[in-house]
Amino acid sequence: MTRVRGILALILALCAVVVTGCAGFPTSGPPEYGLENGNTGNGSQNVVFIPNRPQPGATPQQIVEGFIDAGSGPGVRGNWAVAREFLAPSLAETWNPDAGVIVDERAERDYVETGEGLVDFASEVAGTVDDSGAYQRADLSPGNWTFELAQQDDGEWRITEAPDGVWLDEAQFPQVFHRYPLMYFDPSWQYLVPDVRWFPVTKAAGSIALALVNKPKSEWLAESVETAFPDGVSAVTVVPTADEGVSDVALTGEAMLAASSEARNRMLTQLEESLRAAGVAEVVMTVDSAPIDAQPVAVRSTRVPATPLVLTEAGFGFLTGDEIDKIPGLSAAVEAASPLSVQVGAERDLAAARLASGAVVRLNSAGTEPEVLDTRPGLVDPVIDPYGVVWSVPQDDPAALRAYLPNGDVIEVAEAWGEGTAIAGMALSRDGTRLAALVSAGGRSVVSVAGVIRDDIAPVRLGQPMQLAVAGGAVIGVTRIGVTWIDDVSVGVLTSGADADSTVIEQVVGAPTSTSTAPSGMASIAGGSGISSLRLRAEDGTLYVKRGTSWQPTATGVGVLATQQGAPQ
Repeated sequence: MTRVRGILALILALCAVVVTGCAGFPTSGPPEYGLENGNTGNGSQNVVFIPNRPQPGATPQQIVEGFIDAGSGPGVRGNWAVAREFLAPSLAETWNPDAGVIVDERAERDYVETGEGLVDFASEVAGTVDDSGAYQRADLSPGNWTFELAQQDDGEWRITEAPDGVWLDEAQFPQVFHRYPLMYFDPSWQYLVPDVRWFPVTKAAGSIALALVNKPKSEWLAESVETAFPDGVSAVTVVPTADEGVSDVALTGEAMLAASSEARNRMLTQLEESLRAAGVAEVVMTVDSAPIDAQPVAVRSTRVPATPLVLTEAGFGFLTGDEIDKIPGLSAAVEAASPLSVQVGAERDLAAARLASGAVVRLNSAGTEPEVLDTRPGLVDPVIDPYGVVWSVPQDDPAALRAYLPNGDVIEVAEAWGEGTAIAGMALSRDGTRLAALVSAGGRSVVSVAGVIRDDIAPVRLGQPMQLAVAGGAVIGVTRIGVTWIDDVSVGVLTSGADADSTVIEQVVGAPTSTSTAPSGMASIAGGSGISSLRLRAEDGTLYVKRGTSWQPTATGVGVLATQQGAPQ
């Protein structure tokens, strides 16, 4: 008897694991979800939603409800087989779930039968994903759709007219879809620039390769980056080989065979670095099943040291414990200038700084006097790019963005920030291709990012800005604001009031927004090479670092928390 009870307990436990209480087989009530461990194709285990199938006798409203809920289940093949069961046979063959995703709030979904075989569906849209995997926030705007249904020969209702694409609750979205970077080159072909896309984990590798090779670059970034794949080359399939972590990417097009060895090497680099997040360690490019000879190219890293770069009474440099590790030449220039803000260039020979007088200067490790660049009133903290170009703009005139070249030329950067009426801070990505800023317009402040369009090293204009997050109203009453790049894909924004907790926005470009609070009185923010190296400096000189979900003090006596634009090669 003991043995029988043990077997019965084991069976019940297995049922709980596979079907989560057998919730996948309801007899009445709203659809529920079962969970199982699913393989994403890259060797990692993920929670996979198993949506309910259509139930006998379901009403038109229940069928539409079930279809919407089935957006959480792409299935092993990524073809949303369960969702297709809610459709009439003719529509099931033509419906395209890959057309996009509506990310909404499940609690706000509303279904109304407006006539026989007609169901109106409404929800609050938090974001959208297009057919190339690009995410766009939507400010919880209302969405409305109409579904047509007809009774089939067996008497069951099925959908005959429905929009392409799927709906996902914003909490489910990052579990069903994961974010992956499509890798492009900067115009100098030194850096890889990530463009974040979202794909179902069940078919991530194929989706990444097809989007990278076959589809256009994101519109906001298109003129700021380069791809090695010429027109006429297409990706067909991505197939794992017998070697673990190696995938065969089949390409077509005469231009592929005619490409130079340098171009092929760059193509391979883009593919391997894009597919790495999907668990692919090595790529073999083939045309008509024949391998293409290519080797990955070396690219410049944008990583920076984990130690903070600060100005204290002991001097300017990297803070390790109680010691300051100074930068030869440049530390002396910073200490002599006594600036309010500092950003150090990648080679650590130049820095952009804002002085107590308000002027923006370029500092040099050669020991020369500060090069005064901009003396307009009300300047925000300046930034420096990989070419030593210093960027500066007045707070009350975002369109008056200027770039000061090392040769002394001054560029009025065109098309800067559109309708913006004020700019509170800005930050340039370490590869020099994207400028993020906190800009006010129409009574609210928005975190935006725009592509940098250059003529050789000279920035000539910004691309159309993409809004990332709303930071509130017109930043009234905020005493401190800072913008920084946390890593290659993430922007950090600090807003800090005099008597309230500080707010930190951690925004992946092309993803939902994450907001947290920090102690009051924060004065500046600096990114590192990941969220764990994000730092804040309080007005009293205390340095904080983020540990998990809280901010921990790590040092005192910091007068300036500097930012870094990379590290020497």
